[in-house]
Amino acid sequence: MKWLYKGKVCLAVLGVCVWMAGGVMGTEAFSVPLPEVSSPTAEAEPVTAAESACLLDVNTGKILFSYHGNKWVHPASTTKIVTLLTALAQGRERLEQPLYISRQAVETEPSRLGLATTDKVSVREALTGMMVVSGNDAAVAVAETLGGSVPAFADMMNGQAKKMGATHSLFLNPNGLTQVHHHTTAIDMARMAAYGMKNYAEFRDIVGLKSYTMKYLDAHKPKTVYTTNRFLRSGYIGADGIKTGYTRAAGPCLVASATRNGHTLIVALFNDAARWQDAARILDYGFRHLPQERFVPNKERRIQPGMRGKRRGRYGKLQRV
Repeated sequence: MKWLYKGKVCLAVLGVCVWMAGGVMGTEAFSVPLPEVSSPTAEAEPVTAAESACLLDVNTGKILFSYHGNKWVHPASTTKIVTLLTALAQGRERLEQPLYISRQAVETEPSRLGLATTDKVSVREALTGMMVVSGNDAAVAVAETLGGSVPAFADMMNGQAKKMGATHSLFLNPNGLTQVHHHTTAIDMARMAAYGMKNYAEFRDIVGLKSYTMKYLDAHKPKTVYTTNRFLRSGYIGADGIKTGYTRAAGPCLVASATRNGHTLIVALFNDAARWQDAARILDYGFRHLPQERFVPNKERRIQPGMRGKRRGRYGKLQRV
């Protein structure tokens, strides 16, 4: 019986040891390990076929995505964005003056508005037609009318570009036809387009047109032209601009914009054979990453620090979260 008694004592001692170990090491020491749950990863940046690309938030000026964004590229007809903004900066009176149409302007190819030296049309009408149909002839005529010559107007363009935040661009002509040293970057072009969307209602109106009927100053029959920008006609939700471009040196280019719930994004794509698809995908990426907003009632806002003395809406306001 002694061996039975000794066995019971051993079991009792073992039990006490186990109990004490549990108290020291915690119950986790004897629990069954659970499988680890991985946290969700951040969405990868979009992939693009572009040589250079930039996605910019117009409301904040923040760059949301960039791929070789500061690389010098041929801008092709996206140059006309700067031509339009330089002209708009001259004021209403200059835009209403008659357009001077030289033989040099008329003979500028390949894409043309179809101007003739005898046409009587205002600078504003020519600018609008230029942006819709990408008229190189109209761009030269605008430059000669407002600048006196193409080189003089190009100087005006470069001054305007610096004012708009472009630091790596040089423009030598108003239409974007290939010329040595004429260059921009995706970031510069996105910033300049954003400047236009934010500061000029007329710029917003013009770059969002799918067609336009150009009116003359005389009895000439109005001319209707249609946009070269397939993105505007793609059905993309909120699409509202801006400009296409193509030359053999530049490849297919696109500066596209879209606005949703009062928030505008711009994507600039250079030498991108998939520009229509890339624009939609990159803009989608941008809209998914915008800060969320919630409605804050006035009662809640009163207890928030830093609100004293600020005007409140009747019911409240939207606040970022």
